[in-house]
Amino acid sequence: MMNKAFWGKSLIAAGLWLAFAAHAEPVNVNTADAQAIAAALPGIGPAKAKAIVDYRTQHGPFKAKEDLTQVPGIGDATLEKIKADVLLQDAGAKAAPAKK
Repeated sequence: MMNKAFWGKSLIAAGLWLAFAAHAEPVNVNTADAQAIAAALPGIGPAKAKAIVDYRTQHGPFKAKEDLTQVPGIGDATLEKIKADVLLQDAGAKAAPAKK
């Protein structure tokens, strides 16, 4: 019979593996399609991902992560969940110089 410590460690390891496996790479919301956005952002399904793309198409690229709250269905709580996985430009790309 296996002891409680074994099962506790096994459950922790399984939980860590699931958390790691479920975590996708950050996504550039200014260039990604709806499918990539939905796959990368926790709590963002196909409908909200499409709303992000539609908003971007109508209003231009997002300048700040907080701009995502202008998308219908994305509020402050959702923004907090996804903020770490949101990119506004591709990794390694230089930001445009600030206008004077």
